[in-house]
Amino acid sequence: MSAASLDIHLTDEDLTAALRTDVREGLAAEPKWLPPKWFYDARGSELFELITELPEYYPTRTERALLERVVGEIAELAQAEVLVELGAGSAAKTRLLLEALSAGGPLKTYVPQDVSVSALTAAADQVSAEFPGLSVHGVVSDFTATLDNLPRGGRRMIAFLGGTIGNLVPKERAEFLAGVHDVLEPGEQLLLGAGLVIDPAILVPAYDDVAGVTAEFNRNVLHVLNARLDANFEPEKFAHIALWDAEHEWIEMRLEATEAVTVSIAELDLTVDFAKGEQLRTEISAKFRPEGLESELDAAGFTTERIWTDPDDRFALVLAERR
Repeated sequence: MSAASLDIHLTDEDLTAALRTDVREGLAAEPKWLPPKWFYDARGSELFELITELPEYYPTRTERALLERVVGEIAELAQAEVLVELGAGSAAKTRLLLEALSAGGPLKTYVPQDVSVSALTAAADQVSAEFPGLSVHGVVSDFTATLDNLPRGGRRMIAFLGGTIGNLVPKERAEFLAGVHDVLEPGEQLLLGAGLVIDPAILVPAYDDVAGVTAEFNRNVLHVLNARLDANFEPEKFAHIALWDAEHEWIEMRLEATEAVTVSIAELDLTVDFAKGEQLRTEISAKFRPEGLESELDAAGFTTERIWTDPDDRFALVLAERR
């Protein structure tokens, strides 16, 4: 078994600089906002893993069941020599792809990408142990800004699963898909996982569970700011809000101040006031219609080869080829 290699294009100092910029911009905006990537310190990652096991949270298990059903078709169509996974995390679902692509196919290399060195190292070492004939080449980077750091060579398929595409607003999605197009060669592919528009009565509880785990996950961003920027947020003074925006067809998660609050962020020499009832947007999770996904991919220079959906039409996997 060969050891996994790791390229680091994003340091902790880079992440801190990005956090500083996002906090300055987001908390000065009207209305206030923060990007969802700042949920994920060690505690945030643990909370999200708990969320994926909740009865209300259907996306993870739905996508996995769909992938289990169609992974053979994906492998047959893709014939990938290199599998690149953006936001790999623990690479749990990826094993289905690795097994299918390796079963008599041309797969030679797995390239997991993530912002976390520790998560990526653990995932890469585990995949190397489970697939001893596979070369594993991890890339520590931010997929929204450093796609050009992905290795080239071999017929590649980029996998972007989990519905994470929905965390980007339309302009960001267009820029991201254009960036993926630019790093791929003609004929190479993108496998995209996306949540679909469904009944809000099912959708909203997935982001507002009765056990309150998602509420704690949402408030964790305030703990991250306290720890990394020496802020003095009192998370218990912010209520978790999840609502469906029918116009934009996305879920918004927000934190609402339950009383007037003044927060000091020492590392930024910044003071931020929240009025009672004022809300801070922490995440959007856009949901899609198959024809909309195909249209966005077409605009970015991709031809949709196949769209698979689960029996309840809650989630889609899309295989698209770079023109």
